[in-house]
Amino acid sequence: QVQLVESGGGLVQAGGSLRLSCAASGRTFSDYAMGWFRQAPGKEREFVARISWYGASTYYTDSVKGRFTISRDNAKNTVYLQMNSLKPEDTAVYYCNRIMGQAPIGSWGQGTQVTVSS
Repeated sequence: QVQLVESGGGLVQAGGSLRLSCAASGRTFSDYAMGWFRQAPGKEREFVARISWYGASTYYTDSVKGRFTISRDNAKNTVYLQMNSLKPEDTAVYYCNRIMGQAPIGSWGQGTQVTVSS
């Protein structure tokens, strides 16, 4: 069982940047593609970005393309989400998880809150 701990969220003004981290336990971290998801108040959790197990392939939902970058360091069992040019509509709790296609697999962590003020 892989356990996930997200961090790096906070309050930022529109146009600002944040870097989220997701630390995973377990020796099988590098076996899986990983993804970031987010859930805004009153909305369902949605897919944001994914990265292949070896890190060479990435994919983003349209609303974050060109602004967010997903990366991973398998030696540190960590996946990152660099978020630039943040917008108020990016406000949400952000979660990471193992991923298949755009669907999460496995248990969720506690998430990290990102709030973007206008």
